[in-house]
Amino acid sequence: MKLLRYIIFIKALVLLTFVSNHALAFTTFSTFQVVRQDTTKKDTTKNDQLKKGALKSNPQDTSASEKIQYAAKDSIAFSKDSSIVYLYGKARVMYQGLELDADYISYNNKTNIIYARGRTDAKGKYVGRPIFKMEGQGTSMADSLRFNTVTKAGNIYEVFTEQEGGFFSGGKAKKQPDDEIHSKGQTFSTCNLPHPHFGIHITKGIVTENQIIAGPLYLKIEDVPLPLGLPFAFFPKPNKKSSGIILPTPGEDYSRGFFLQDGGYYLGLSDYWDARLTGSIYSYGSYSARAASTYTKRYKFNGNVNLDYAYNQFGTEGTSDFRTSKDFRINWSHSQNPNAKPGTTFSASVDAGTSSYDRETAAGGTYDPNQIARNTLGSSIAYSRTFGKGINLTSALRHSQETQTKSVSLTLPDVTLSVPTFNPFDSPNRVGEQKWYQKITVGYSMQATNSITAGDSVLFKRETLSKFRSGFQHNIPINMAFNVLKYFNFNTGVSYLERWHFQTIRKTYAKVPNGSDVFFTDTIPGFNRSGQYSVSGGVSTKIYSTAQFKNFGKFKALRHVMTPSVNFGYTPDFSDISKGNYKEAFYQNGDPVMTTNFKGERVPLKYSIHEGSAYGGPGEGRNASIGFSIDNTVEAKFLNPKDTTGTGEKKIPIIQGLGISGSYNLLAESFKLSTLSFSGRSQFTDKLGINYYGTLNPYLYADSVNQSTGLSQRYLVDKYTWSKGQLPRLTNFGFSFNYSLNPEAFKRNNENADKLKQNANTGGMTPEQAEALAKVSRDPNAFVDFNIPWNFAFSYTFNYSTSDVGDNPTVTNTLNFNGDANITPKWKVTFSSGWDFRQKTISQTNFSIYRDLHCWDMAFTWVPFGFYQSYSVDIKVKASILQDLKLSKRKGYYTKF
Repeated sequence: MKLLRYIIFIKALVLLTFVSNHALAFTTFSTFQVVRQDTTKKDTTKNDQLKKGALKSNPQDTSASEKIQYAAKDSIAFSKDSSIVYLYGKARVMYQGLELDADYISYNNKTNIIYARGRTDAKGKYVGRPIFKMEGQGTSMADSLRFNTVTKAGNIYEVFTEQEGGFFSGGKAKKQPDDEIHSKGQTFSTCNLPHPHFGIHITKGIVTENQIIAGPLYLKIEDVPLPLGLPFAFFPKPNKKSSGIILPTPGEDYSRGFFLQDGGYYLGLSDYWDARLTGSIYSYGSYSARAASTYTKRYKFNGNVNLDYAYNQFGTEGTSDFRTSKDFRINWSHSQNPNAKPGTTFSASVDAGTSSYDRETAAGGTYDPNQIARNTLGSSIAYSRTFGKGINLTSALRHSQETQTKSVSLTLPDVTLSVPTFNPFDSPNRVGEQKWYQKITVGYSMQATNSITAGDSVLFKRETLSKFRSGFQHNIPINMAFNVLKYFNFNTGVSYLERWHFQTIRKTYAKVPNGSDVFFTDTIPGFNRSGQYSVSGGVSTKIYSTAQFKNFGKFKALRHVMTPSVNFGYTPDFSDISKGNYKEAFYQNGDPVMTTNFKGERVPLKYSIHEGSAYGGPGEGRNASIGFSIDNTVEAKFLNPKDTTGTGEKKIPIIQGLGISGSYNLLAESFKLSTLSFSGRSQFTDKLGINYYGTLNPYLYADSVNQSTGLSQRYLVDKYTWSKGQLPRLTNFGFSFNYSLNPEAFKRNNENADKLKQNANTGGMTPEQAEALAKVSRDPNAFVDFNIPWNFAFSYTFNYSTSDVGDNPTVTNTLNFNGDANITPKWKVTFSSGWDFRQKTISQTNFSIYRDLHCWDMAFTWVPFGFYQSYSVDIKVKASILQDLKLSKRKGYYTKF
């Protein structure tokens, strides 16, 4: 309880300091902007009446900058001496950049006083409040206002104005002739209602050019003053963002104990970037630190950087289960506005760190099961530029990491240059159809890389960094496509591939008594090239068939579209010793290494000198293969009385993209037919869709007994299964599906995304609102949407696989489900869980309760069982843009609003 009291007290003090974040709002009160005194002679003609809704200027004014323009929907009246003008009903006055709208406005030319107020309607509601705006400033609203255009003094009552993401409301403010502003009884809040739910009540305050002096100040929630305040406060007025304390979130973790999470300090460095320094501490001895920064330059680029370090301690010191770990994580995301520099883009997505970070830190304290279970990390920093005629250059630094094997692959850099295909024999001034030779297209692409793969523990050691593999690859495709017999699409082409290598290898073999030969590999630096070409051709068509039904109720038709295709490719043998890509293997004593080919003949062993290089070298042997595939789509047509297109029918895709493919190598010595792969997807309803895939092996197998071990083993036989009247053998099969009981949830998510984009495009938002909007756009799944009343969805994945001969069958399947529901319009419950079929138990489960407090977020998150058992309670102030969208940020959210 003491801990809780301390946290509440500290949060109250931080809320009081938020006044400094928005103190400069006093300097932009448009009420006190002074219009220049009208010194021209006024027209005193009594008959000078304006039509309703008309805009009138004094015809005797000679200076356009000194004209007062006014209008009123109801009526306009003048005093007897025409020194005072009265505007009734949606009155409007514009004068030297001032725009003032109210139900009633009066202007006294003798005293230079402008007065505006609203009115009370028949139901007793005060309407038509003054709304005013100065040039280059935001809009403000008040109950009434009065100010002098000459002395620059004025009063405003019950103001409501937004200043840099915060809101001032209530009280009275007075502008003095010496430019000081005296304020009394105003409330500052991040709640965007004229009568806020909470705020800091400023009893009295004086605003000068460089400072604000206020006091007493106290916290007020639901109009109830709390005994938490300051007798006085002094704030400088720098023209930049302010800094402040970030309070930690309390909770308990099963493996690390009680915690205070993500507490620290916020640095408002400038309007373009900020920083957060936070940390977490656990009662069992673990701790973590994080440095995060968000930067943006409007219409140019934006991004964020996160650096995390964690020390975790598990078990009891001095016992066998005691262990510690030190982990870090680096995240960087950068995106460029497409219009900032047309033709040039720069982007970054970096996710790197130690392999055990997610597992040991519970995904950085988020307890996200998907992130904890993942075993791959990847990064990419890319730059691209488009030159004339579509020539594109892309350069990227890449990183991939396997957390289970603890291996890391780096590519520094990966460069691609591509030239769009062009017709060298076609004329830009051609008239009529292309001739056959004018259809020939030529392209060019170049790739360059410099990469290495090593364990994460030895990656940055000198001996490892010296093993980078570098190379270039050039590809020149020449193709031609045309129609044959109207219904067949035919294409043919020649492709030339050349690789540049900067190192090759040499192998030396050694005989081992009573054992297999071993070999030693030497790396030879130096430039070397290899080239190869291939010839290809193909033909495809579409076959349509339709069946109409009259006596099957609403089932009216079935349509089948089949797309068969056949292609042919030929690649010569570039492994001949004379071509320089392969060498014969020798023992240390100079004897050749012999091997047995398919025919049982003893022949010298060859090896590729480009083995293990960046792009490899030409393959061994000739290849002349025929590839084939068949793709199928089946659609059903039903009567649909709810259809609004006018046809009264609805199409349901029963099978989408069900295809089977394979190839046949004409020059292979054995096993010429490849395995047959198939895949497809079906969308039976709006709520249920399924994806499936598999592999078929067309060869028979036989059993034999190993003479040395006496064990039986299977091997493939070069005979097809249908020769024995059998179907090809299924060696791999899997399917997965997602099911949602409320498809409207996806529709509403899309509508919400459109609304976000619309708000962003219309502009008029503060930088704070724009940043909150950007957070939603970057990760919409991290927000709870109260506009979606309920949703339940689950996914299932199944996979069966065996070896080529049907040995060692394995089955894996996973089930995950999640959902949410609005208990009331302000309360939402969310959960996610699953079933672990291997362990026969429930997988990690998350349970959360959210309360929408309009300008606040309250959330209770609970992981009830498992290694990552934990709970936490969060209460945070919410950004005004999220209040309007009824969005609440899930765990781990921080905002300075």
